[in-house]
Amino acid sequence: MLPLLLLFAFRSNGFSSSAAALKRNRVFHDLLKINYSSVCFVLISVAFHTGVIEGPTCLSILLHHGTRGGEASHSIISIHLTIAAGIYKPAELWQLKDQCPAPKKRNCSSVFTLKEMEEATSAFSDANLIGKGGFGRVYKGVLRNGEVVAIKKMDLSPSKQADGEREFRVEVDILSRLDHPNLVTLIGYCADGKHRFLVYEFMPKGNLQDLLNGISEVRMDWPLRLKIALGAARGLAYLHLSPAVGVPIVHRDFKSSNILLSEFFEAKISDFGLAKLMPEGADLYSTTRVLGTFGYFDPEYALTGKLTLQSDVYAFGVVLLELLTGRRAIELSQGPTDQNLILKVHQILNDRKKLRKVVDAEMSKNSYTMESITMFANLASRCVCFESSGRPSMTECVKELQLIIYANMKV
Repeated sequence: MLPLLLLFAFRSNGFSSSAAALKRNRVFHDLLKINYSSVCFVLISVAFHTGVIEGPTCLSILLHHGTRGGEASHSIISIHLTIAAGIYKPAELWQLKDQCPAPKKRNCSSVFTLKEMEEATSAFSDANLIGKGGFGRVYKGVLRNGEVVAIKKMDLSPSKQADGEREFRVEVDILSRLDHPNLVTLIGYCADGKHRFLVYEFMPKGNLQDLLNGISEVRMDWPLRLKIALGAARGLAYLHLSPAVGVPIVHRDFKSSNILLSEFFEAKISDFGLAKLMPEGADLYSTTRVLGTFGYFDPEYALTGKLTLQSDVYAFGVVLLELLTGRRAIELSQGPTDQNLILKVHQILNDRKKLRKVVDAEMSKNSYTMESITMFANLASRCVCFESSGRPSMTECVKELQLIIYANMKV
């Protein structure tokens, strides 16, 4: 319960990390009066691992209150600092500063020939087919240098040629300029006559949707789901800040099937064919053509045609609900009232008693705390808020997911 109350304190403080701001926070002071030792441990650990609160700020605040408790309080601070620094060592996964690393210098994407694509896939053998959709087909391939890759063969049939060509160009343009551990890497492309191919790094664990639907034998307990959620959040936050491009990028088709997983289940966002670079200095883009996937549509975007960064946040909230419940965003096999995941669970996300009923039964109960589940559901609820102004930014989502991971450490 304590981390949840602390999160409320930070949120009521606008996530400010300054000592002066925290000293004025009444919720924070009440928590210190109730359980000084526990607040010490939570606050210092959060400081060390998430960057939400600065270490010096924590020490300043806690010493200020600790003087009222005498030497015992100072001893508690000393012990907790030792534990936080020694046992819970800061890891790259937890550092907010790594959310948007400086783009690395990289070689331009390689240009391949049609012959190389045929060689890599054994002439597009069905044995190498690993995915297909409206965009075309994806094959597992091996390049001449021995590198294993995923090759997307674009569908440029007459009815899809214009859209396919546009999506191909957008994807090459955007991915060739971006470099982030939570975005899939574009290795190269092929534009040979009427043929279009995109060559990506190969993701051996497939995509999140398949994993949640039991296509893989991997058991997805809560810590793994939280890790994937945080990785995806970092990828979207990077797109929205987009330091390498200079203007924010809206993915516009974020969904569980577009979250690919590496050998160690690092989440990587893929499929940038519908991505949109926002006009410089603008926070929205108006269009008469609404693009995306049913079930992940931002309702405000669908109704008004106004695309914003918050449209991605809505889709991210849907993915959070998929992670929480193990259900698809849209289940056509269900009855009319149960087909849409948001409509089914949105009203109970902030009801702790009813919330237990929608948690994915495939997860081991020993892998999660109800505290972390409650915090996660609350975040998802705000992400899928009907009005975009009520949704958090992706940077805020990253911060809250770090706190949720900490809250689940008591398992």
